[in-house]
Amino acid sequence: MAQKRRASDLAGDHLVAMDTSGLSPRKGFKTTETDSPGALPPAALDDMGDFEDQYEDDMEQDDEGDVVVAPDSDEEDDGMEVEEQEEEPTDDFQVYLPGQPLQEGEELVADNSTYEMLHSMGVEWPCLSFDILRDNLGTARKTFPMTTYVVAGSQAEQQKDNKIYVMKMSQLHRTKHDDGDEDEDDDDEDLDEDPILETRQIPHFGGVNRIRVMPHSESHIVATWADTGKVHVYDLTEHVRSLDTPGLVPARAPAPLYTVSNHGRDEGYALDWSARQTGHLLSGDTAGRIFLTTRTPTAFQTDSASFVGHTASVEDLQWCPSRDNVFASASCDQTIRIWDARVKGQSQLSVHAHDSDVNVISWHKTKEHLFASGSDSGVFSIWDLRTWPSSSSPQPAATYKWHQGPITSIEWAPHESSAIAVAGADDQLTLWDFGMERDEEEAPTLRSGPGGPIEVPPQLMFVHQGQTHIKELHYHPQADGVLISTALTGFNIFKTINS
Repeated sequence: MAQKRRASDLAGDHLVAMDTSGLSPRKGFKTTETDSPGALPPAALDDMGDFEDQYEDDMEQDDEGDVVVAPDSDEEDDGMEVEEQEEEPTDDFQVYLPGQPLQEGEELVADNSTYEMLHSMGVEWPCLSFDILRDNLGTARKTFPMTTYVVAGSQAEQQKDNKIYVMKMSQLHRTKHDDGDEDEDDDDEDLDEDPILETRQIPHFGGVNRIRVMPHSESHIVATWADTGKVHVYDLTEHVRSLDTPGLVPARAPAPLYTVSNHGRDEGYALDWSARQTGHLLSGDTAGRIFLTTRTPTAFQTDSASFVGHTASVEDLQWCPSRDNVFASASCDQTIRIWDARVKGQSQLSVHAHDSDVNVISWHKTKEHLFASGSDSGVFSIWDLRTWPSSSSPQPAATYKWHQGPITSIEWAPHESSAIAVAGADDQLTLWDFGMERDEEEAPTLRSGPGGPIEVPPQLMFVHQGQTHIKELHYHPQADGVLISTALTGFNIFKTINS
């Protein structure tokens, strides 16, 4: 569980001050040379190969199924390397639940026993968006150490300084073990070995609002939504291959394969590739327009006509995972719409989903009737789409108001039909299981705390903290229970004991 203690000076721990007032939960980070949380000095750039795991303490394991609240209190160095935290005494620790006030001199400390794996990484510039690259290392991976490939886009101070990062994170060892289990797991012989980070960088003019990988294994085609109003399509196959092929040197500044210019000067955040129709790309902008780009045998092309219906910014787009030509859109006009990609004049369904901007949506990968949405008010909802055609005002199957800031990211777990992850501007990343029901005998324990009663929904399984301004999360599609998140303060990659 998360614990709180009296503040003390930790060697190497610090946060770079930054004025984040007025930041939109969707807008990118705008930094300066004096207050950038991630800009590296030239000497630090020479050491971009390694990053260290932050959590080495041996602590006791909680039972699975409990609500686990685990803020990450270790602050990142503004280089690629992260300082290790020395073991701290636990005599004065108390369990902490979000919402309880911290007294003067108290700070949050992560309970490492609640994670199977927890690593943190800083980058040269903050990244508003990232995506996970498919690999050939197998599916449903559970053994340690792990390897993952990620592509991300930066939010630099100057448009000309932005980059696409292609990253390989390897030697991701299990970071939790009990004293009695150290000799029982041969796969985790060296838990102190540092993970390895290898990168390839591609210049990108303009901040990257959103980045998405075409979900087809034959190549690594990536689309970026730039704050210049352009959507660019890149082939990064050689850059990914070079991470595993000694001597292969990819182009340093490859030109985009294609650029979508139909949005004019209107930037956007909504971007999604179809998993069923190769090369079908949707992009939505702040003017409420949605354009469809398709891949031909020789190139890409964008339809001149846009999908018309939304009256405010399109914030998110999701292709239906089980049907061709069907997609959903979320907007600041507080609606979610379902579209037939062959009909641009109007949507097939429109629902007033929230009483504030609809920031993010997620369509369940295997149960096509399940749909999730997150709003600017901090509310997220679970929908049964089977009720939409027959009702003039459909109601969500469930609604939750745990987060105290706008919902910034939401995603169904690919390996658990009832599990979902949610991130908010309140610096919380929460894990939920809708198959759980309240145990009335345990309810008083869950609600009580030293700061007063706090209602904890029985479906809330875990609270991850420690990142500032969390912008996006993704489950790893090939590694069971592994999550990656990006924030102003960098990346976290972790797996909890109850995932």
